[in-house]
Amino acid sequence: MPDVEYDGIILGAGHNSLVLQAYLSRAGFEVICLESGPTVGGGLRTEQWPAGSGFLHNTHSFYHRAITNMPWYQELGLDSHGAQYLEPELNVAMLLSDNTAIEWWTDLERTAESFAQLSEADAQRLRVWAEDFREIVDDILIPEAQRPPREPQERQHALAATAAGRRLLEVATMSPRHFVEQEFTHPAIQAGLLFFNGLREVDLRAPGFGHHIPALLASRTKAQMCRGGSAGLAQALLRVVESSGGCVRTDTSLKRILVDGKKDPPRVIGVETAEGEQIGARHFIASGLNPQQTFLELLDASLLPAPWRQAASEFRYNLLAPLFGLYLNLDSPPRYAAAQQAEHLHDAFMVILGLESPADFDAMVLAHEQEQIPPTVMWGSCPTVFDPSQAPAGQHTAFMWEKVPYHLHGDASTWDVYGKTHGEQMLDTWSRYAPGLQGQVLDHFVRTAADIPRHLPNMQDGDLLVGALSHGQVGYNRPFPGAGHYRGHLQGLYLCGSCCHPSGNITGLPGYNAAQVLCADLDVQGPHMG
Repeated sequence: MPDVEYDGIILGAGHNSLVLQAYLSRAGFEVICLESGPTVGGGLRTEQWPAGSGFLHNTHSFYHRAITNMPWYQELGLDSHGAQYLEPELNVAMLLSDNTAIEWWTDLERTAESFAQLSEADAQRLRVWAEDFREIVDDILIPEAQRPPREPQERQHALAATAAGRRLLEVATMSPRHFVEQEFTHPAIQAGLLFFNGLREVDLRAPGFGHHIPALLASRTKAQMCRGGSAGLAQALLRVVESSGGCVRTDTSLKRILVDGKKDPPRVIGVETAEGEQIGARHFIASGLNPQQTFLELLDASLLPAPWRQAASEFRYNLLAPLFGLYLNLDSPPRYAAAQQAEHLHDAFMVILGLESPADFDAMVLAHEQEQIPPTVMWGSCPTVFDPSQAPAGQHTAFMWEKVPYHLHGDASTWDVYGKTHGEQMLDTWSRYAPGLQGQVLDHFVRTAADIPRHLPNMQDGDLLVGALSHGQVGYNRPFPGAGHYRGHLQGLYLCGSCCHPSGNITGLPGYNAAQVLCADLDVQGPHMG
């Protein structure tokens, strides 16, 4: 007999797990969520550094695209549980070496006007593709992301039946790189468009993903930030869960998933913690962990077919995903030289530095493949310009992120040796764009690629998306063929994390989609069911 029993158990307290738990708790189920770390939210991390200083840093996730438009955000009433979001109008500024800038605004026409400063033809292509793909985004891509994926043949047939679907299939045959170089002419504009796509870790060279660029251009929503820090979203989700009777337990490591092998098929019945406590599950276990953790570390090998275990072991992680972060405590915000010609650049939400042409991507990819530090391309923000609550009165925080290889010179631990020096080099580069920045720094620290799985073990190899977005690992086949419907082979076992469709980043959609599947299986009201 278990020491304690619940209707269901959720493994890992990332935001997807909390979204799922909120729906199940609201449906009347008694659900516990078990988290190995000291806090909830996974990548929704906000750290006070130094401790007690009042300087808040978002050390993993900061830019939350279109969060307030997500169906679960609205259905769960996150606003009424304390989540507040800002969406600055000058969403992105890419600063060039000649102190000019390319600007992305929430207003498409203002973005086009910025493009026109470099290329009138590119400005016109922006307008054309934004219009051409708006219906595709609104009527196909967004609904596809917000529901369990269809089988590939079924999806292909459905898309081929409509003009918008056929247009999507046509553009998708290209690679993002091919699309950008075919449709846009100015190297800096090409680089900026590829950069945004590259943030989502799609292989820019891979055919089949060309539609990602025009979909981005046609999107009505931009980057947002959570007031008070990214952890504010996690805390709001936790309040939703607890207000519905759900329970979240932190600092609880797992030893194994318990299975009743006498059932046909075998059924999950609970978990055993590292301390030996057995927690029973009457109806289900949902895992927000990665496939290796769920199927290889927590389940006895005899319980899964060999092909299933092999597929889990071969699950691939992103080459370009790991981040190196430099975090500053400042007595005043960065002042960029480019703002001398355009003062509104001081109000840019995201700032990109070191990117001039598509060749910069080639150098970045090569460096990752060779496990070398790439040429510096950074992006970041000064959150306190928009939300002063994240620092003591009159002071500021700022950060820059850079994509780096997880294994540096063959070993992730090499970052423990090079981290401090690399942070200083990043600050030097940052200062070339923002003269005087070094004199404004009160304190600083770094988080290396090697630190990511130390804090967030499901992000193996430093992959913040928890799995490459590549053929064989997207849509119905994510995380791998046979596991793309949020069910985990054993009766009562489900998946709900970023390894599932539509993938990582802070979207909550893997948890939302898993809730649709699990609530349907349990025959209770859930998302899209009333």
